[in-house]
Amino acid sequence: MTDEIHFGRFGLNLAQGGLLRDGKLVPLGNRALEILIVLASAKGEIVTKDELMAQVWPGRVVEENNIQVHVSALRKALDDGSTNSSCVVTVPGRGYRLIGIPPQASVDRAAAEPVPEAAEHPSIAVLPFRNMSDDPDQDHFTDGMVEEIITGLSRFRWLSVIARNSSFAYKGRAMDVQQIGRELGVRYVLEGSVRKAADRVRIAGQLIYASNGAHLWADCFEGSLRDAFDLQDRVTATVIGAVAPRLEQAEVERAARKPSENLDAYDHYLRGIASLRRETRPANDEALRLFYRAIELDADFSSAYCMAAWCYCQRQSNGWIVDREQAIAEVTRLADGAAKFGKHDAVALCWSGHALAYVTHAVEAGAALIQRALILNPNLAAAWDFSGWVNIWLGKPEVAIEHFAHAIRLNPLGVRMGGKQARVACAHLCAGRYDDASSWAEAALGQDPNFAPALQVAAASNALAGRLEAAQNAMRRLRELDPASRISSLRSADPAPRLELFARLEEGLRKAGMPE
Repeated sequence: MTDEIHFGRFGLNLAQGGLLRDGKLVPLGNRALEILIVLASAKGEIVTKDELMAQVWPGRVVEENNIQVHVSALRKALDDGSTNSSCVVTVPGRGYRLIGIPPQASVDRAAAEPVPEAAEHPSIAVLPFRNMSDDPDQDHFTDGMVEEIITGLSRFRWLSVIARNSSFAYKGRAMDVQQIGRELGVRYVLEGSVRKAADRVRIAGQLIYASNGAHLWADCFEGSLRDAFDLQDRVTATVIGAVAPRLEQAEVERAARKPSENLDAYDHYLRGIASLRRETRPANDEALRLFYRAIELDADFSSAYCMAAWCYCQRQSNGWIVDREQAIAEVTRLADGAAKFGKHDAVALCWSGHALAYVTHAVEAGAALIQRALILNPNLAAAWDFSGWVNIWLGKPEVAIEHFAHAIRLNPLGVRMGGKQARVACAHLCAGRYDDASSWAEAALGQDPNFAPALQVAAASNALAGRLEAAQNAMRRLRELDPASRISSLRSADPAPRLELFARLEEGLRKAGMPE
C-alpha cells in the first residue's frame, strides 16, 4: 500500500498523518484523523463500529456517541460545508465506509478492473453536465442544476451519492465513465449536457452502469431560459423521478444474479421486491419471508419493515388475508418499526404509511407518515401517489387529484400507468365529476382492459352520468373477471373511516348491476 491516498480534492499521508485539501493542510483533531486513516486503509470497505473502537481507542471502553462526534467533525472537514451527500457513508446497523478513493491509490490493480460489487448499497456519481454552448455564463445554470440533482438523489436513503466536491473534480476533464466509476467506487454514473440556443435550452441526461458502460436510461428536456429557476426545478424533479426507479430496478436485477449463499440483508430485501412484483399468492409469501429474513440480518433495516407491511396491502387487495386481526397487528408492528428506524427515510415512511391506512384503517396515522415522507423527499413519486389515496379516504378528492397529477409528472414513463389513471378516475368520481371519471377510467382500460378498479369506476361513473349501456358493459366485463364481486365485499375493504365517502361508487355500481 502506498503512503499517500488521493481522493477528489484531498490527499491523505498515512505515514505522517496529515490531510490536505488542494495541497493545503486541513485542521483536524487527532481522533477524527485516526478514524479517517482507518476508513481510508479499508479501501472503501465497511469498517464496523467495533473495529473503529479497537483501532482508534485500543484497550479502552468508550461510548458509541464518541465515534459519532468525531465522525461528524471528519465529515465537516471533508464536505467543506456542502449540503450534499458525504464522503463518509453510514451503513445502517453495520458501520462506516469512505467513498471516492481510487482503488489504484491503495493497491496495485489492473486499470480495467470493474467496480467492486461488494458495496453494501447502490452508489452513484452525478458528474458536472457539459456546457455545449459558447456562453461561459451558462456554467452557473448547469452547475446549479447538477447540484440540485445531487441534493435530490441524496434524499433517497438507500442510495449513496458522491459528494459534490468529489464529482465536480472531473469538471472539464474528458474521462472514460468506467474509469470514473473505479476511482469513485460507484456502481452508477449520471452524466449529461446542456446546449443553449437564443433563449431556449436543451438538456440531455443519461444513466450509465459504471462497470461496463451500459446505458440504463436516457432522456432530454427543452425549455425557456426566461425562467431559469423554474426550468432547473422541473428538470431536476423529472430526472430524479425517472432515475430513482431505474436504479432500484437495476439493483433488483443485480441481486437476482447473485449466488444465494452470498446474500446479505440488502440482497434479501431486493429479492423480496422482485417476488412481490410477480403478484401471485406464493410469490407474496416468498416476498414476506425474504423481508423477514432481511430484518433478522439487520434489525434496524427500515425499508425491509415497510415492504413487509406492503405484502399485507397486496394480500388485502387480492382477498388473500385469512386472519384479519393478525394482519392488522402485524402491519401495525411493521409500520412502527419502519417509522422508528426510518425517521429520515422517506421511502420507508410513505410505504408503511399507506399500509397502515389501507390495512388497519388508521388513515390519519398513515397520512401523517406520508406527509413526513413528502417533507423529507418532495421528489418521491410514490409519496405523492400514496398521499392522493389517503386524501380520498379523508374526504379530500381535490387534494387527491392534485397529488396524483404531481406523481404522474414526476414519473410519466413509469410502469402501471393504468393504475395511476384509475386512481385519478376514482378521485373525480368521489368529487362528483362523472364525465372526468369515466374519461380517466377509459384511459386506464386502454392500458389494461382487465384492470378491475378501472372497470369499477367506469361502471359507476357511466351509470351515474346516465350512460347505462356503457355502465352495464363495464359491469359485465368486471363480473366475468370476478363473479364474486359484491357491494358488501367492497365495503368491507374500504379503509375510509366514513363509508359515505364511497357512497357514489356504491350507488353507481348498484345502478350498473352489481349485486349486494
